[in-house]
Amino acid sequence: MRVIVGRIGRPHGIRGEVVVGVRTDEPDLRFAVGAVLDAERTLAPDTGARAGQQAKSAGAQRAEPAGDKLTVASARWHSGQLLIGFAGVTDRTTAGELTGSWLTVDSSQLPSSADPEEFRDHELIGMSVRTVGGEAVGVVTDVLHYGQDLLVIRRDPASNSVGHGAGECMVPFVRAIVPDVDVKARVIVIDPPLGLIDPAEPDEPQPDEPQPDEPQPDEPQPDEPRGA
Repeated sequence: MRVIVGRIGRPHGIRGEVVVGVRTDEPDLRFAVGAVLDAERTLAPDTGARAGQQAKSAGAQRAEPAGDKLTVASARWHSGQLLIGFAGVTDRTTAGELTGSWLTVDSSQLPSSADPEEFRDHELIGMSVRTVGGEAVGVVTDVLHYGQDLLVIRRDPASNSVGHGAGECMVPFVRAIVPDVDVKARVIVIDPPLGLIDPAEPDEPQPDEPQPDEPQPDEPQPDEPRGA
């Protein structure tokens, strides 16, 4: 399985360096001098970004074969950008031909995290999801990192006992909602609050409020005696 770790941007300078958009939490490891990466020009990835509290991004996951091999010859940070020089790429024109290429590695090259509370995106993608009550929810298709880690879950109405049809739902990847992740069994257990994965049930109708008593017409009073 291929995992995206970066994308080549514009050339920098005249000696073949390029700006690389990082798609991994370990750029110093993935882009160390001597590292070999696969470059692919045509790719429509599900973009992975930074790691959050539990999910650790090594990039998006894909199953296509590897592309051309590129070996890192130099790597440095400049004004917050990662500049990479590849072996054999020594001028701006050649570097420009790489612009837009996605850089990938094989997932087998990624070591497991030493933190039992930390998981890589490619470990979570494809895992089955069920509730704490044992009801099937769906399968994780992506992990998003938009300030908060989110599991994207594809629903399958043919097999789900929870839900109102096919589609996707997003579940925050936090312990309060995701109490258990069993990587070996490939199962994630969630405890979603009402309305997170299913439309909220409509409010129960409230009994009619008592209406105020209709005003009653004044009762007729007996005629008062007239004075003599």
